[in-house]
Amino acid sequence: METLKIIFIIIIGLVWGSFLNVVIYRLPRGLSLVKPPSSCPKCGRRIKWYDNIPVLSYILLGGKCRFCGAKISVVYPLVEALTAACFLLVYFYNLKFFDLQFFADCLFVSSLIALGFIDYFHQIIPDHISFPVLVLSLIYAPFRYDLNLRQALIGAVVGGGFLLIVYLIYLFWRKKEGLGMGDVMMMLMVGAYLGLARTIFTLLLASVVGAVFGLLLMRFKKKDLQFALPFGSFIAPAAFVALIWGESIIAWYLSLFR
Repeated sequence: METLKIIFIIIIGLVWGSFLNVVIYRLPRGLSLVKPPSSCPKCGRRIKWYDNIPVLSYILLGGKCRFCGAKISVVYPLVEALTAACFLLVYFYNLKFFDLQFFADCLFVSSLIALGFIDYFHQIIPDHISFPVLVLSLIYAPFRYDLNLRQALIGAVVGGGFLLIVYLIYLFWRKKEGLGMGDVMMMLMVGAYLGLARTIFTLLLASVVGAVFGLLLMRFKKKDLQFALPFGSFIAPAAFVALIWGESIIAWYLSLFR
């Protein structure tokens, strides 16, 4: 029975990841998420259902369009496999329960995946995703076993407020935007879902990894301080780590001072 549950989660994750690919590609371009059906961006031919099976079709087609031979981005199977893997980790994190918390966590993780990839490719973070998930997080907070509405609000204020202060300081100092307001909205969403402690952990982890990545780019790619780093692409994985392992890491760190 447990094996069947795991297989079911993997299948659902792969299928949902396929939908997230649609969101990642179409939402920044202002296209409908519903129509037209999936088609090759090179030749425009409609993709048949048997060529649209998550991960498997990519492998069978050799990463190319059946009709014109154009290369299919490896991002598509990556997002599908990543979504399935994340859903599986959420399942074990929730002690193998198929409850409301499991589905809420999966929705939160889905928003992180979509926002992380969109920010990486387009340097924007759409409020179309962040704001609805923020609202749903606040509505759901009173019904959670690990968080209440007050804690959710504090997390949102601290997460979004911190980035807003950084945004305003940079704007005042450099007379131009550093972070965007999309980053602020994303951290409002993250803070509302994770609460105060895990939100602070997310900010620290994203900032450290982002700083190291930026230094490596400056060292090896000859980028300068004007290079725009998609901070949302660091917030997303940091928030996922905070969701799954954040409490354990925080508890371990605090135990060092006892």
